[in-house]
Amino acid sequence: METTFQCLLVSESANGYASAIVTKTINDLPEGDILIRVRYSSLNYKDALSASGNRGVTRTYPHTPGIDAAGVIESTNHPDWKVGDEVLVTGFDLGMNTSGGFAQYIRVPARWVVRLPKGLSLRESMIYGTAGFTAGLSVAALLKNGVTADTGSIGVTGATGGVGSIAIAILHRLGYTVTAVSGKAASHHFLTSIGASDIINRAELDDTSGKILLKTRFAGAIDTVGGNVLATLLKCVHYGGTVTACGMVNGGELNTTVFPFILRGIQLAGIDSVEFPSEKRAAIWQNLATDWKPDTLDTLVHEIGLSDLPDAIQTILNGRMQGRALVRIE
Repeated sequence: METTFQCLLVSESANGYASAIVTKTINDLPEGDILIRVRYSSLNYKDALSASGNRGVTRTYPHTPGIDAAGVIESTNHPDWKVGDEVLVTGFDLGMNTSGGFAQYIRVPARWVVRLPKGLSLRESMIYGTAGFTAGLSVAALLKNGVTADTGSIGVTGATGGVGSIAIAILHRLGYTVTAVSGKAASHHFLTSIGASDIINRAELDDTSGKILLKTRFAGAIDTVGGNVLATLLKCVHYGGTVTACGMVNGGELNTTVFPFILRGIQLAGIDSVEFPSEKRAAIWQNLATDWKPDTLDTLVHEIGLSDLPDAIQTILNGRMQGRALVRIE
């Protein structure tokens, strides 16, 4: 008898896009080297875009979103993997145009799969998910460029979101002083509890003065929002500092000048978690499982089930999500 499973399916109709929990079969999944029984996923902004019909994320419907998945290998034709291996998948095309992690099963190419590192449970790996992996890549870029804990405060924008909150927790774990940038006054207790030493309103980093440089205030920054906030950060980072960029909820344009780069030696580091090379992923995940793992990891998340996803998707689209939403698939 063919194996069936449940998943969240987003369909298009004359009235727009709607999602429902449906039953499918293993044969409905795309071809791939490895079949994974999914235990946990997580909700990201990109998932919410896919679930609401954003063609820049997902081209064809009906579709199952979920750019993250963690579980156990159920079958494999690849020599590097065996049945029973605990693994995780983030990035590449999962949940975009390939049936994603909001399902009890996924089938994917072997090169997408990362072995679960020691020190991390399947559940913890999805508290991180793509957001945590992106935060990890951002921290790694700061360290690579010499922005260490003794160089000064690190600004983190979009501080209550997935990438921002995990970045704050990791930086605090590594001994950094962190300034959280957020427009949500009600979230101050949450931000200080995960490691923020200072909190400033996002309006303070929305400079419209036209000045080419501003008074320095950060040794480096992790920006998750883009637009004029990113342009302002570049103007106020110390000499030799680094700003990482991984998001664009505040806009995709970057109106700046060369002066922060040629007068202060600022570096702008782009962060991509989708096509980041397979052979380099394990090292980042190992750091997330050991030296970078925050004591507050479990406080960053609230757990939901598949049936809770439609409401949670609307919450994240409305900008009201705090921290991470862990999706329990079983």
